[in-house]
Amino acid sequence: MLFNSFPFIFAFLPITVLGYELLRRRGLRRATHIWLIGASCVFYAYWNATFLGLLFVSIVVNFAIGRKLQAKPSQFWLVVGLVWNLALLGYFKYANFFIDNVDALFGLNIEIARIVLPLGISFFTFQKITFIVDSYSNKVAPHDFVDFCLFVMFFPQLIAGPIVHFSEVIPQFARPTVPPIADRFAIGITVFAIGLIKKVIIADTFAIHAEAFFGAAASGYAPGLIEAWLGLLCYTLQIYFDFSGYSDMAIGLGWIFGIRLPINFASPYKAQSIAEYWQRWHITLSRLLRDYIYVPLGGNRRGPVRQNVNLMITMLIGGLWHGAAWTVVLWGAMHGTMLVIHRVWERSAFGARHALHPAAAVPLTFVCVLLAFAAFRAADLSTMLGIYRGLFGVNGISFWQETWAIEEPLAAAGLGLAGLIAVWGLPNTAEWLGSASPGLASPGYPATSTTSYRGFTWQPEPRYGVVFALLLFTCFVKLNDVSPFIYFQF
Repeated sequence: MLFNSFPFIFAFLPITVLGYELLRRRGLRRATHIWLIGASCVFYAYWNATFLGLLFVSIVVNFAIGRKLQAKPSQFWLVVGLVWNLALLGYFKYANFFIDNVDALFGLNIEIARIVLPLGISFFTFQKITFIVDSYSNKVAPHDFVDFCLFVMFFPQLIAGPIVHFSEVIPQFARPTVPPIADRFAIGITVFAIGLIKKVIIADTFAIHAEAFFGAAASGYAPGLIEAWLGLLCYTLQIYFDFSGYSDMAIGLGWIFGIRLPINFASPYKAQSIAEYWQRWHITLSRLLRDYIYVPLGGNRRGPVRQNVNLMITMLIGGLWHGAAWTVVLWGAMHGTMLVIHRVWERSAFGARHALHPAAAVPLTFVCVLLAFAAFRAADLSTMLGIYRGLFGVNGISFWQETWAIEEPLAAAGLGLAGLIAVWGLPNTAEWLGSASPGLASPGYPATSTTSYRGFTWQPEPRYGVVFALLLFTCFVKLNDVSPFIYFQF
């Protein structure tokens, strides 16, 4: 079930909230948890009920292993838990990829049915891995099976994050009271509405041009210099507004039930370095990669050479997490290489004395991120190379011609400019909400900036109500053309 759909907004969500409030007001706190678990089952089964059983089996196995680890830390059970989760993810997400590559390499002509990827498996698998590791490290508070089910299945973050830790959400569910309903609804619905606007009005508009461009490139079209940059810019803005919009909607939904989920985006395109970008983009994945892969590998504790190797390994794993394709592995390798270059530059005497001015650092970082997205989005390696040839002018300019790779290129250019003004000049959701921000900040990751936005901070006032009503009406009109979120494919 999609957040940006009529069944969710006008049926599932009102019924779920009504049942939750009725049970809560009767003081049946435990019943509210079971109600939310049941609603989450309906939410997940709406897509494919078959995989609900797989999710339940995985929950039971992880709960049992967690109990073993909490009773007595054991490397054996830690390994069993990691192998179980990674094997499950590996089979559904990478089995076809592995067999296709073996087949292409050795010409074996292996016949295998296409394996359907369970929705959200990358997210809830990583979430359960954090639980297993935290259980081994004695970082998980006492809980029962209902608590664990709620931790995994809470529907706002079930499909595409934010990737939460057990210690972040379950203590909130255990509270005897929740914030007043007026505060929860005013803030929660506002944040949900911001996310819906980002997705339906902004991201889906950029998608028109991005899909036209990448679709033409996949069909063999050789894009020229200008249209290659324009098409890639549209995708770079689309994926940000699409995924940050989903994260806002998830955070807003959580707050409606009195639960604060972690902030997942903090104006990543304002980053002044590639390292800062990863502190601002998909924050809950970044901290997971840092805390559960980079640091255990040794982090920066074993010298600069080993640190660079650790960075590359971490980003290659991060790329592979995003999909079973060589293009996303290359995307991870690109980011790993950029992080290594950044660290080398920082350690050099010249780099230490000559920091780039933000006016140069921000656009430079953005261009690096944009170039990497060409590999991330390309359908295959051949398409990726064709796009890079266009980006570097090998295919010529070819902007003014009868056959366009991008529909209405001038409109796309105007949208791209407006998008850049928005991501560079406007506050993000947490900044705009100010002290009312419902999201949790992650240690070491900036949830807000020090930039002042006087006169542009949210208040529960009629002027904002009118503007949001008009924007939401536009969203509802466009819901007939419902589209899935980009990160659902991961």
